[in-house]
This record gives sequence, structure tokens and C-alpha cells, in this order.
Amino acid sequence: MKLPINEIICGDCLEVMKDWPSGCIDLLITSPPYGKLRTYKNSNFQFEPLAQSLYHILSEGGVIVWIEKDECVGGSETGDSFRHALYFISRGFRLYDTMIYAKNGCTFPTSGRYYDAFEYMFVLSKGKPKTLNLITDKPNIHSGKVSTGRRRQKDDSLKPCQETFRNPYHDIGRRYNVWFYNTGWGHSAAEPIAFEHPAIFPEALVKDHIISWSNRDDLVLDPMNGAGTTTKMAAKLGRRYIGIDISKEYCQIARDRLEAVDTGVPVNEKRKGQQALF
Repeated sequence: MKLPINEIICGDCLEVMKDWPSGCIDLLITSPPYGKLRTYKNSNFQFEPLAQSLYHILSEGGVIVWIEKDECVGGSETGDSFRHALYFISRGFRLYDTMIYAKNGCTFPTSGRYYDAFEYMFVLSKGKPKTLNLITDKPNIHSGKVSTGRRRQKDDSLKPCQETFRNPYHDIGRRYNVWFYNTGWGHSAAEPIAFEHPAIFPEALVKDHIISWSNRDDLVLDPMNGAGTTTKMAAKLGRRYIGIDISKEYCQIARDRLEAVDTGVPVNEKRKGQQALF
């Protein structure tokens, strides 16, 4: 069948994807509903059938970035994020990396607990990832130096680092797998319209994952596209994209944000112009 490439599709993602060919998606970035923390418009989240469908449509070497946190019920976190990660493994995925998305503030404050300021980013792959563009933007404090210490081996012995690491440290190194972002109004998205969705992730976060796990012209999917951050950043970075969401309102927001990428006209300016016609 012909895939709806570079389109936003309104509908249940399981129905939309049911006839897609095997291995057609290179990268998937999404965030499912977090238990009952948010009430989304017409949400119909069915995890296990979705996980099975995603394994079918993901290409060999393709990657899923699954961003999730746990709801706290009766004083205990549900553990849904871990159950989901383990189910993905049981369906044949590799849990390539467990990353942390750390925020500058608390989204869901609860009494009697430390403020919750991070979410999990499970990086899952179908076989060995075919694309690794790991971001190197971390300044090395030991730049230009050669290691003079010792490294402990598996047998508990110590081996001088000079035997393994003879070259000086680079000025800039690979970043850690804990990523920090400013979030909220003025940070997560450039357009005020995006905040009509209750739970958007930062454009910078999606940009970094698209760069890390895909190349130009790869096909990027978000089956729970919401306000369209994944599809917007895919378009800006020269990737093909498909966005699916069950809410007509959110689909229109995603389309408006994409049109702003194409035309260079900010969404809020476009809407002001439309309102002036009436």
C-alpha cells in the first residue's frame, strides 16, 4: 500500500497502521499516556497490540524512542514504564539504552515525595541500530591530557590506562545519557498554539533524538503525535514523517506547525490573519 508520507492522519493508530508493510519505518519517537495523569481527547491507548504492530513496521536496525513516566497511585508508582520496556524486550526488541530526560521543574507535584523532575527515554532497537550519530557536545575538563590512572579489569585487577588509552583526550566528548532541558512556556515549543496540548515534549529533545538515530530522508513516525513536535522537527531536519493522532484538534495543531515550517510564517501570525477575515 502507499504510505501517507509527510502527512498527519487523524485516527486510531492501530487501525491506520494495520496494513502497512513490514520494515517501513526507520525511527519512531513517541510518548504514551502516563496512566491517568492526563485526560487526552478521545485517547484509546492499547499498549500490547501497539508494541506488536511497531515491531512489524520498524525496519531492521530501526529505533524506537519511547518516553514515559509512572503515575503514582495510593503512594506507589505503577511501574508501567518498566513493564512496557520488558514487554518490548519479550517481543524481540533490544533495550539499547535507558536514558533520562531531566527537566528544570516539576510537572506533577505530589505531597510527601521528592519533586518529580525526570522521565525515562527507552531507546529500543530492532537488531543492531543501523544509524548512530552520537552527539558530541560535552567539553572535556581533561582536554589535551593523557590518562595516568588505572582501570579495574573484570578479574578485579588494575591495569594502567596508558596501555589502553594512549591518545590525549579530545576537547569535546560524547554526551552522557542524561539529557537536561528547559521546559514549559517559552522553552518546550516556539509556537503558543503547541501548548493547547497538555503534555508536549521539548523540540530540542526530539531534535537530538532524530539526529542521533536517523539520517536525511529516513522515515520518522509518531503514532501518538499530539501537537506534532516529532513531525515538525523531522520536517525541519530533512526527514520524511508520518504523524497519527486520534484527536482532530491536535491533528490540526500539528498541521499548522508543519505549515509554519514550510512557509516561515509563525502559526500565531497565520491565525491572526485568518481571524481578521471574519
